[in-house]
Amino acid sequence: MTEQRKRILESVKYIKHNIPAKLKPKAALIIDENYGLPYGINVLKKLDYKEIPPKFENVEKENIGKLLFAKAGSRDILIFKGRFFFYEGYSMRDIGHIIYIMSLLGIEKILSIDEVGNLNPRFECGELALIYDHINLMGDNPLIGENDNELGIRFPDMSNAYDSKLFERIYKIFQENKVKINESVYLSIIGPQTETEAETRFYRDIGSDVLGYTLAPENITSVHAGIKFSAIGLITRDLIADRMLEDKRSADEKKKEEQNNRRYAHTELNKILVKIIKTL
Repeated sequence: MTEQRKRILESVKYIKHNIPAKLKPKAALIIDENYGLPYGINVLKKLDYKEIPPKFENVEKENIGKLLFAKAGSRDILIFKGRFFFYEGYSMRDIGHIIYIMSLLGIEKILSIDEVGNLNPRFECGELALIYDHINLMGDNPLIGENDNELGIRFPDMSNAYDSKLFERIYKIFQENKVKINESVYLSIIGPQTETEAETRFYRDIGSDVLGYTLAPENITSVHAGIKFSAIGLITRDLIADRMLEDKRSADEKKKEEQNNRRYAHTELNKILVKIIKTL
């Protein structure tokens, strides 16, 4: 047994010991630590990430976040509230660790919600990005190194990385609830620094609509583990190159607008999030 699999099984054993009786989740949600869940999601129990073995080493901060055992109506769901970022010092395999945990807990479908910057002039901040593909410019991924065949095959097929059937279901919910649909290619970069004007022009030229720091490793690991993956972005920052050149606001003013955009996008998504979860 590989050392990687031993670490995953250690986490799975602890979680299984703590999962509420009769809860049999087949779907999972990944959100940032500050994401407020909507009415209609009933949290039955919480585990702090720091309680779950094993510990990650050489990182910027303590494991911050919670694993929530929850229900959305009759639908059982695991919610990973808080995520690991490459720029914080976590390895790619650390980031992929939670996905493999989900796989061994019986999770079959994932919805990941991420804050994103906007590269597409047809989109507006405060809106939602419905992600159907990605470009990975992080220079790394969770599959580099020894492959454990019990976790997944050596060369996973990425042609349907963001599951098309899940995309169609979520698309339909957007339509039915009159939520603007911004079909998006997500660009995954390392961060944490903001992007230069030249970089944003390049990112747009290669076909990206939005960018962020986390989805690609989550997605790649999900495909490797055989889990169907979907993703929605909260558009909080404007990265249109021409607008960036004209923007003379202070960093504090930009931060305040970003917070407002996050609130608008969060409110918009929470109107339909329970409906989306029920389709997973």
